[in-house]
Amino acid sequence: MKLFPSTGLSKAGVLGINSRNLDFIAAYNPRRFYPLVDDKVITKKLAIEAGVTVPELFGVIRYGGEVHLIEEIAKRHKSFVVKPSRGSGGGGIMVFNGVAKAGLRRMNGRIMPWGDVKYHLNNMLSGMFSMGDGSDQVMLEERLVPHSAFSKLAFGGVPDVRVIVFRGIPVMGMLRLPTAESDGKANLHQGGIGAGIDMVTGITTRGVQHNDSVDLHPDFETPVRDFQVPGWPDILELVSRLGHHVGLGYVGVDIVICEHKGPTLLELNARPGIAIQTANLRGLRPLLEAIHALPDIPEDVHKRIEIGKANWTRQSLERFHTLEGDHV
Repeated sequence: MKLFPSTGLSKAGVLGINSRNLDFIAAYNPRRFYPLVDDKVITKKLAIEAGVTVPELFGVIRYGGEVHLIEEIAKRHKSFVVKPSRGSGGGGIMVFNGVAKAGLRRMNGRIMPWGDVKYHLNNMLSGMFSMGDGSDQVMLEERLVPHSAFSKLAFGGVPDVRVIVFRGIPVMGMLRLPTAESDGKANLHQGGIGAGIDMVTGITTRGVQHNDSVDLHPDFETPVRDFQVPGWPDILELVSRLGHHVGLGYVGVDIVICEHKGPTLLELNARPGIAIQTANLRGLRPLLEAIHALPDIPEDVHKRIEIGKANWTRQSLERFHTLEGDHV
């Protein structure tokens, strides 16, 4: 079943790309703050300053002459992630969980020869997977171990939680689950699953893959709805605190729930996509407009969270009554 048929999009409060860009990103995100989130090395430093847990950074490769450093880091840490510092959409990211004489072991068990590894690193350095023009840096960081609660919901990778934060207030969230089709990446465009989250309880409400409603994870046949996201109160506090701290009014905060570290920042996005609406089967616009109308936003993070929960509940009730009226 295809979600959000073309008729009734406005009535459902769906936020379109143009409105997102003009009414929220352009209006609330000063361009001078973009480097804080577009460059993951800077983001990591900013998060540490804000007291937010982040994956450990093992090293940064800045130019071709440093590509050999990956061999030293691999021998020391065995398991790690490589990613472009200014990458987007998961492009270029590779996860390794072992070292062999011939190269590095990927999560699917295959060995990637050293020559191929270094060729891929050079492609990342050239900016092939990055936003904008020009060269980039390669980050080598800790591979997070997903919370054990995801053992039957994440195939070959690490799930994450995306929360839209507006004016420091959490507005809408979804759980992104890797699949065999997505090659273990929690990326919806590559075949991952998005599951809407009730913002008050942290329980998933529905699942979607390729814009189609799904009830079961295709690789485990495990229900993707009615799942309690671990550490939900801590997640709300983390995203609210960091979303307020970076100076961007409209931001997507991506969190991994690590077995050992708890909720851990993956990255920030100054231009978060709108597929989160499909995962929740509800529009962002009414939620955002209610926050936009607030004359003042409290500094206290817990008060902002309570506003977010109240906003979600109020809009849910109004939506229910609207739908109920349509069927009378």
